[in-house]
Amino acid sequence: MPQFLPTATDTHAWGVALAGSLAPHSVIALCGTLGAGKTHVSQGIVAGLGSAASVTSPTFTLVHEYLDGRLPVYHFDFYRMDSTAEVLNIGWDDYLDEPGVIVVEWADRFPDLLPPNTRWFQITLPETGGRSIEEVPPL
Repeated sequence: MPQFLPTATDTHAWGVALAGSLAPHSVIALCGTLGAGKTHVSQGIVAGLGSAASVTSPTFTLVHEYLDGRLPVYHFDFYRMDSTAEVLNIGWDDYLDEPGVIVVEWADRFPDLLPPNTRWFQITLPETGGRSIEEVPPL
């Protein structure tokens, strides 16, 4: 069932709450259009794991590492990736072996690269405003 989040602050708080359920080797796949709130969720997850880092989307750097929380977070953005080879070349398989949390924005671009334990979330922007987030089956 979708959860409605009226503001960006609510979206961040939802990510903080989600972080409480995460353990080593958790993989979170965030899907949605530009501006849907994927980075707000990512910011919440990183904060909820105890990191004081300022989280931005890794659109141009492709991956950001946040190592100062309860668990390390490896934050990916597949938006500018063109092929599975490109994802693999940045060390994707090595990150999957790390005992941290992986958060992937635009995960639906390369769903076959994500492991079976991945939790998938679809974020949409209702016409009335806010955001709607729903955990969905793997793509």
